[in-house]
Amino acid sequence: MRLDALHAYGILDTPREAAFDDITRLAAFVCEAPIAVVNLIDRDRQWFKSEIGLGVRETPLDTSICAHAILQQDLFVVPDTLQDSRFRNNPLVTGDPHLRFYAGALLKTPDGLPLGTVCVLDTQPRLLRPEQTEALQALARQTMAQIELRRLLAQAQESNHYRRRLMAIAGHDLKTPVRTASYAIRKVQRSLSAEQAAPLTAATEALATIDREFTQLAAMASIEGVSATPDLIVFDLADVLGAVVANWQQPALAKGLRLRSVSTRLRVRSHPALLATLLGNLVGNAVKYTECGSVLIGCRRRGANVVVEIVDTGLGMDNANSDALFGAFHQANPRSEGLGLGLWIVRGTAESLGHPLHVRSKLGHGSRFSVELPRA
Repeated sequence: MRLDALHAYGILDTPREAAFDDITRLAAFVCEAPIAVVNLIDRDRQWFKSEIGLGVRETPLDTSICAHAILQQDLFVVPDTLQDSRFRNNPLVTGDPHLRFYAGALLKTPDGLPLGTVCVLDTQPRLLRPEQTEALQALARQTMAQIELRRLLAQAQESNHYRRRLMAIAGHDLKTPVRTASYAIRKVQRSLSAEQAAPLTAATEALATIDREFTQLAAMASIEGVSATPDLIVFDLADVLGAVVANWQQPALAKGLRLRSVSTRLRVRSHPALLATLLGNLVGNAVKYTECGSVLIGCRRRGANVVVEIVDTGLGMDNANSDALFGAFHQANPRSEGLGLGLWIVRGTAESLGHPLHVRSKLGHGSRFSVELPRA
């Protein structure tokens, strides 16, 4: 039952993620330990979703201290492994990395099944202070919450019901704080000179764009039936590209990047707000993962279609990473902010619009994303 529950979460052998790396860094810092691990116990191995101080992603189960920890009710502490008959002959104790201290807090499912631990280890025998014990247990609870969130969003990928529910939340619940922020900015503007208020105008325009996109998401969420698609209309592609560039120009400038869009007079058939969401996420992703150089938005005809391309000079990726690129929680850089949902949203939006989506990338040489849509 425990193994079935672990495998159902679909987390084994997934890439590193910032949310879990943050937890191991905090555990190491709070517990003053050189080694910290988010550890999951599989049938014949222990696998590390995140680790600091070990340099490996898994080890055999027969050398695992955590395999003993999941047999306990809560926190498992070994003050000195050489004084414990269960571990004094363990190769990780007698040899590298010469582990002498272990403390692990359980990762338990809502049904109480143990999946693994958040643990800290040291090469010196020691104890944890009460506040360190509480912090380690709190980090284990947060880790399990992240794992649960992962599973819920994975289900959302597979289920139109959950997908519409997420869109409805974005479309309804998030509109109120956006409108509140916009109102507050306009109120401040009234007391400023025209020159002082100019930067705030750009902020209110950006918030208005977000508000419009949330409205469209709410409308999409109300569509019944798995075969339903948004209504496509004819419009100038330049209008959408201009809005996307305007939204991302300031973040690009803050990083010293050049963001530009090649001018076009092409007209296309699509959904303006959803297309802006799709392209905006692609441009935002390019800005996020480009440290120097530029991000370019171009478009060209291809038969009866138009291909919009977003080209960056960022870190790029290998073929293995590009295969998993559009999955939820994927992050090219595990230390990046956010949960890695931008390209998952891109894929879902492209599928709903019926616009083919492609990526070409080379590690260290940037990426090229292309979206193909019908020309009017």
